[in-house]
Amino acid sequence: MAKVAFIGLGVMGFPMAGHLKTKGGHDVTVYNRTAEKAAAWAEKFSGKSAPTPAEAATGADFVFVCVGNDEDLRSVTSGENGALHGMKPGSTLIDNTTASAEVARELYAAAKEKGVDFIDAPVSGGQAGAENGVLTVMCGGDEAVFERARPVIDAYARMVGLMGPAGAGQLTKMVNQICIAGLVQGLAEGLHFGKRAGLDIEKVVEVISKGAAGSWQMENRHKTMNAGKYDFGFAVDWMRKDLGIVLTEARRNGAKLPVTAVVDQFYGDVQAMGGNRWDTSSLLARLEK
Repeated sequence: MAKVAFIGLGVMGFPMAGHLKTKGGHDVTVYNRTAEKAAAWAEKFSGKSAPTPAEAATGADFVFVCVGNDEDLRSVTSGENGALHGMKPGSTLIDNTTASAEVARELYAAAKEKGVDFIDAPVSGGQAGAENGVLTVMCGGDEAVFERARPVIDAYARMVGLMGPAGAGQLTKMVNQICIAGLVQGLAEGLHFGKRAGLDIEKVVEVISKGAAGSWQMENRHKTMNAGKYDFGFAVDWMRKDLGIVLTEARRNGAKLPVTAVVDQFYGDVQAMGGNRWDTSSLLARLEK
């Protein structure tokens, strides 16, 4: 059993911290900007809460963070009362936020200055994956640190991999989002075409899902897409944030991402339709507008 802190109890962090307590058997203290949510977590999981990230991190062997963006991450780690101010030498900061590779490298350096280790560890699998403890975790950092942290991360993960040095986890998550963006747009266009052609979508998907066109998105989202229901997972606002990180990194490294850039604009259209909190499969709604 390790002494663990978890900072950020959103739709992902709340169940992830729960798995660290119940499945991992760790001593968990949480912090959330909204104190009521931290209190609710502590009551549900018989854990503890703290009034600041630094106090949550005090004495912890591992400190997990899962917040919104780069600035949120800086605030709760190196800002006033941030976790790094409370962490002990030899402890490990593990960031599950989807953020930039730049901030991952920045925090790696800041942690090292305090004698603390750092792993960037963004996740994939959405709210359902977090609740079921079957997330995919893409890590960047030092191999020895990763091997020490992996058994703890396993509490909420199905797959955990070290992708390379600090920042490599975030870069891998960017690849993940690039692939998803193009795939969902292709699925939306295929369903839209099939409906306009008068085909029975269920019959179509039953056949093509067993061939080269098959995907997780097709298996898990075609029914809700066909029904015009978009309340099942990763929100458009979050996807646009992630694609913004991707496109910024692409400008830096020279990668050409024409499809990703266009799909990002399409998600902007969905936002303009009021679909900010619809899930990412709502690209179909844009076509059927």
